[in-house]
Amino acid sequence: MTEKRVIGIGETVLDILFKNDQPQKAVPGGSTFNSIVSLGRAGVSCAMVTEVGGDHIGDIICRYLSENGVSSEYVCRHEHVKSHISLAFLNEHNDAQYVFYKDQAAVSLDGVLPVFCKDDVVLFGSFFAINPVIRPVVGDLLRDARKVGAWLYYDVNFRKPHIADLPDVMPNIEENMSLADVVRGSMEDFGYLYGLQNGDAIYERVSHHCSTFILTDGEKPIYVYTPEGCETYPVQAIETVSTVGAGDNFNAGYIYALLQGSHDQASRIKMAQRWSQDVCRQIGNSISDELVAMI
Repeated sequence: MTEKRVIGIGETVLDILFKNDQPQKAVPGGSTFNSIVSLGRAGVSCAMVTEVGGDHIGDIICRYLSENGVSSEYVCRHEHVKSHISLAFLNEHNDAQYVFYKDQAAVSLDGVLPVFCKDDVVLFGSFFAINPVIRPVVGDLLRDARKVGAWLYYDVNFRKPHIADLPDVMPNIEENMSLADVVRGSMEDFGYLYGLQNGDAIYERVSHHCSTFILTDGEKPIYVYTPEGCETYPVQAIETVSTVGAGDNFNAGYIYALLQGSHDQASRIKMAQRWSQDVCRQIGNSISDELVAMI
């Protein structure tokens, strides 16, 4: 397929999914993690920069990466730290409300780290990419990737529990935008960040840092902003089983289309939607075997 390598930088958790307050499935997850696993399943050369504990859950996570074709070379194992757990409670619309069990202050990246080259694609986002505790390491990684000419995709993925952290992390968010070739975020993200619910107003802020911006809003249309203007893409209504990995697999599908040589936004968005819809039709965080067989 392609010799390009995709490197994900993000947190890893064990997701336990609940429906009607009953556990349905436990699967390794995390926003960037879910995207990278899907790309690995699709045959893309991938690696994940993350950290896990030296416990049984950490073993499950590393084994899961290997089983899905993703290198765990850059997974930092911490022997005396517990791996993170996320409980995802699906409501009547199959949207998830999360409860996280993790210690952000204990996060560290002190293992083997990648050396980037110009053909690499780097996917990063969520609080992991802005956490002040590990920002010196993550920031250096992103700047190194930018310096050598790698292609960077930033998924903002900012959540309500971190609103109190905004004064400390906003400089990191804006630097991430300035380093990225594409920034994607949801209307919810930017409601928390800027108090805005209007795409044009949001792009006016984002464009100071990155010129290509993708704005998603659940089942509402997708907006892609570039210096040439704004394109709108409708979202097909589907019956969902779980929306846990919807945005993550949108990112993965977009990057897969890029790696396949798609130069226009319409083709990339079409692939992104296809991957996102696939994961919404199942209890899981990454694309299905059926979609993999069709690629």
